[in-house]
Order: sequence, then structure tokens, then C-alpha cells
Amino acid sequence: MSRVGHVAAGNVRARPKRLKEPVAPKIPSSLEEVGTSGAELAHDGVYLSTRFCDVDLSAQDVEDVEFERCRFQDTRFSGTAMRRASFADVEFTSCDLANLRLVDSRIFNAVVQGSRLTGTSMSECGLRDVLFVNCRADLSSFRFGRFKSVVFRDCNLADANFQGAELGGVRFERCKLTGAQFSGANMKGARLSECDLYGVNGIQSFAGATVPAADAQALLFALAAAMGITIED
Repeated sequence: MSRVGHVAAGNVRARPKRLKEPVAPKIPSSLEEVGTSGAELAHDGVYLSTRFCDVDLSAQDVEDVEFERCRFQDTRFSGTAMRRASFADVEFTSCDLANLRLVDSRIFNAVVQGSRLTGTSMSECGLRDVLFVNCRADLSSFRFGRFKSVVFRDCNLADANFQGAELGGVRFERCKLTGAQFSGANMKGARLSECDLYGVNGIQSFAGATVPAADAQALLFALAAAMGITIED
């Protein structure tokens, strides 16, 4: 029997599983531009296929507002409060979302890139197929959030709060997570790679998460503190 081209099944090396990216937003090429009159959001307002560029939407308080197939560029939401808001198929680029407060809201099929989310609160919100890239999100809060197919990439999440959040399948890639809070979170299936994990809280919640060996050393101190172990030099 010819053995040319024959490879024993036991010697076949499995290819590494390719990680799935969040579903990209579907935004039409032609969008309606929002002028200065659009700077005031309305209760129960619906914004479809709209482009917000250099628009100030900060310091507002609205309910039941919907954004679908929208693009936000250099838009300011700082200090705005929204209840039961919906964002579907949207992009945020270089936006100021600092201290934005979303309550009982949802974000689907979204990209948030190069934006500031310092102090942003998305507590008890649903996020599905969302990609955060190069964002400053220190002191942000995602408490009791429901995440599915969400990726944080190259983000500053120092002192962020993920308490009680459903984080199964979430990926943190090259993120700063120093001092972040994970108490009570469900992290089964979450993946962390090349992250700064020094001083994270809620180490018990990391059960079921995948952490590379290079990152795991930072978790030893948090694990020792949780077990009451004192590490001396």
C-alpha cells in the first residue's frame, strides 16, 4: 500500500478555532444629516438612517428613544440620561459619551470606536454584537448587564464595574482592567488576552473564563487576597 500523501489521523494538528467577530452594523451609504434643530432629542423619538456629525446631544433626559441605522461622529452625549433607549445598527466614532446614563436600554449590532466613555453607566442594559475599540471607559458601569457576542479591544477599563453582569462569551483583548469589579458576574466562556488585570475585584467570578498564562500572574495577588493570604517580598 502506498503511503504517499498518507498522514496518520493521530498526527493531524487541529487548527486553532477562529474567534467570531460581532455582527457588523448595517448602515446605508446615504443618510439624512441632522442639523442644529436635531440637537434636542424627543421622548418616544425615532431616528432612522440618520447621520449625527459634530452634534451636541449632552445634558438631556429622554425616554423611549430609538436610533436605527445611524452613524454618530464627534457627537456629544455627555451627561445625558436615557431610559428604555434602543440603538440598533449604529456606529460611534470619536464621540464623547462620558457620564452618559442608559437605564433598561439595549444596544445591538454596534461599533464604538475611539470614543470617551469615562463614567458612562449602562447598568441593567442588554448588549449584543457590540465592538468597543480604542475607547477610554475608565470608571464606567455595566452592572447587571446582559452581554452576548461583545468584544472590548484596546480599551481602558480601569475601575470599570461589571458586578452581576452576564459576561459569557465576552472577549477582552489588550485592555486595561486594573481595579475593575467583577463580583457576582457570570464569566463562564469569557476570554481575556493580553490584559492588565492587576488589582481586579471579584476574582471568584473568573470561574469558567479563559486567561493566558502570561496574564494569569496578575490574578495571583487578587486570588491570594480573596483567600486571606499575605504575600511577602
